[in-house]
Amino acid sequence: MASLLASSASAHDASSYGGVFRSRDLGAAWLNADVGLFLNAALVIAVDPRDSSHLLVGTDLGILTSHNGGRSWAPEARDVIIGAVFALAFSPDGELTVCAAASGVFRRDREGWLRAEIPGSAIPARALVAGPANHRFYLLGWRELFASEDGGRTYAVVPRVPEIGEMTALVTIPGSADILAAVIDGRAMISHDGGRAWRNTGFGGADAPVDTIATDASRPQRIWAAAGGRMAVSDDLGSGWHSVGRSLPEARARVRGIAASADATTLVISSDRGIYRSDDGGESWAPKEDNLPTHIESGPLARDPNDAGVIYAVFSLMPYAEVWRMALEGGNLLARIEPISLVGGVSFCVLVLIGGCLAALHLSRRRAAARSPR
Repeated sequence: MASLLASSASAHDASSYGGVFRSRDLGAAWLNADVGLFLNAALVIAVDPRDSSHLLVGTDLGILTSHNGGRSWAPEARDVIIGAVFALAFSPDGELTVCAAASGVFRRDREGWLRAEIPGSAIPARALVAGPANHRFYLLGWRELFASEDGGRTYAVVPRVPEIGEMTALVTIPGSADILAAVIDGRAMISHDGGRAWRNTGFGGADAPVDTIATDASRPQRIWAAAGGRMAVSDDLGSGWHSVGRSLPEARARVRGIAASADATTLVISSDRGIYRSDDGGESWAPKEDNLPTHIESGPLARDPNDAGVIYAVFSLMPYAEVWRMALEGGNLLARIEPISLVGGVSFCVLVLIGGCLAALHLSRRRAAARSPR
């Protein structure tokens, strides 16, 4: 029985676990980058801009770090950062790291991880992004937008007009001082003053709310958005949009991340239905299933800042919205398990133990019988 369990675990069926996966050819082929971890929920990943082999992964149980590109992993700050980690960001120079967990917001410098000073509504966070200056970070909490000007030590609310509603996604525009792009009330919106005032770009709305918004690795003025299973792109920071290709095979898929080649021919989409890829500008989409989990949620994508062809994806058995909701309510992940399920699990373990004892007793009797003189 022990041999059977060991062999089944070593197989690491991708459909049975969440985890971290890497592609070196913009999503054409994928390999798991978390060998031996068997993660339940990988929520977010960040790549060190100074060292591409240095990775940080936020999970439902804290942070994991790798210094060799995912060949081995170790827990990070387990005595400081407790609970699910929803957001991670490196400063542009890689000197600082910040994370937002269910238990608070933390920053790491040469002295290690320390708790940041934040208002109560900052956690759990929806997003955490580095600004163009090395000491500026933006934190999207569950109700408000916050900014830090001191390397993530303290955060203050970014004031905005009352008409602006719920913000669900946030990115900074590369090469700009204060330009942000966000999803607010299901619409793609742009701010040119660090989030104080916002302009509706005209994409999205109640009929087809925007799932997410993403910047482009090769063109600073280009932004991508997804709504209703369709991709759209703007080459002038939202002043004009045009649809890209056809709808995803799963029309109700909620898009979590978008990555594109410089010519916009190759597109990679992560969603709550997995990962899709197109080689013809979105005219056709193929689900990526080889070596990847199937039928479970994929979270935001992360690209290597030093190699645009390298892309990371995270997967979670538990829906991301559920993990975030439970952090918001302060619930325990184990509370999802119904009492009858616990009883069933305990009963199964008892049966396994009884079966093992009976098998051992039977074997010992056979051996004794074989050794006794006839």
